[in-house]
Amino acid sequence: MAIIELSAIKIFSKQKSLNHYKNRPGSLNLIIFGLCSFFITSCSTTKNLPHYFERSEVFNQGFHGIAVFDPIENKMVYEHNAHKYFTPASNTKLFTLYTGLKLLNDSVPALHYIVQNDSLIFWGTGDPSLLNSDLPESNVLKFLKERPENLFFLPPPIEEDHFGPGWAWDDYNSSYSVERTSFPLFGNRVNFMAEAGNPVLIASPKIFRDSINFDQSTALGVRRDIEKNNFRYNPGLDQKNINQNVPFKYSASLVVNILSDTLQKEVKVLKDFTGNIKGHQTIYSIHVDSMYKRMMEVSDNFIAEQILLLSAQVLTDTLSSEIAIDHMLEYHLKDLPDEPQWVDGSGLSRYNLFTPRTMIALLSKIKNEVSQDRLFNILATGGVSGTLKNNYIAEEPYIFAKTGTLKNNHSLSGYLKAKSGKVLLFSIMNSNYTVPSNDLKTQMELILRDFYENY
Repeated sequence: MAIIELSAIKIFSKQKSLNHYKNRPGSLNLIIFGLCSFFITSCSTTKNLPHYFERSEVFNQGFHGIAVFDPIENKMVYEHNAHKYFTPASNTKLFTLYTGLKLLNDSVPALHYIVQNDSLIFWGTGDPSLLNSDLPESNVLKFLKERPENLFFLPPPIEEDHFGPGWAWDDYNSSYSVERTSFPLFGNRVNFMAEAGNPVLIASPKIFRDSINFDQSTALGVRRDIEKNNFRYNPGLDQKNINQNVPFKYSASLVVNILSDTLQKEVKVLKDFTGNIKGHQTIYSIHVDSMYKRMMEVSDNFIAEQILLLSAQVLTDTLSSEIAIDHMLEYHLKDLPDEPQWVDGSGLSRYNLFTPRTMIALLSKIKNEVSQDRLFNILATGGVSGTLKNNYIAEEPYIFAKTGTLKNNHSLSGYLKAKSGKVLLFSIMNSNYTVPSNDLKTQMELILRDFYENY
């Protein structure tokens, strides 16, 4: 495990030359400074890290924590502020993944239904796959289309708040902030497309094409009114190609309108239903790993939130994120080293607070639930896929992890496969920094690459 003076240089010879940084003010100095910290002494990886944190301009600028754990030796290899709380951002999705692994079976329950006389009454489970182009095709449409009964959609008596606690309200028009619902369609968003120079805006689902209004006084592109499905479109004077996803305002009436249009048969909302839904049947859609992989690789917030609702419906008739979270904290996460403050599935909320050593404990639990091959296939892979495609590049992938980013916050937690074949669990969490995020990620890569080379 000795570090030689060439170890840090190898990092760049396999990835990027230092010339890449010459045109970025301050970056070359930061890199050289970071490299110098590795040359201070020829000692073990863990002994060298304190020098790195103490002397790096990047790490001195904000608040940072790290924990690295060897599961074979059952010991923490290195800790720095590992007991301190950080805003995890999308590292929260690791908690959501563990929830799904504990509460959901291999297939996603798509809808529940009962048949009464000539009517089929169905209601949602939170399944995110129906008409969602980011997931495999669901068999729900085929099922509903082929049924001979009259179709009635039963809304839940209590609908989850469309936005999670602590979400930014002005993100409502952004594709990463769609509404949480019991029976989502099209990922609860509209896709708008237009070719450069062509004023015609195409909407999918097409039911929204009559809800588009040209408005040159609004921001470029498409912007929805906050409380209704009125989409204002400003192509700009020099129109370019548009491909924009905008969340729609969800309602039961919208659900049946979309379904009726798609199925080409009438679907009605069933109001004030007082019948008995016990003994209902369930239709299943896709394999759970399709959801998990999409959530973890590209950090899909919508799928993360829906997984919590799916998990809640296993426990109770009420689809509530809070029910799923409370259950996990009481029955499966009671032994974490630091009590997490966990409020949503995606990490959009700044109310979430976790410590690096709690992330390590969670990673250990996840590792015990599934095989390594399955787990590494679900996660983003350094230099290969998802949010890590352009970072942590090596001849053999060595980082399998989840990123998490909000403004002034960036975390990375997951698994590191060293050259020796050993697999380490790690969590690096950063808050309250103002340096460019790329500089921060470069410093993180130096640390993790050193573990890869020398542990």
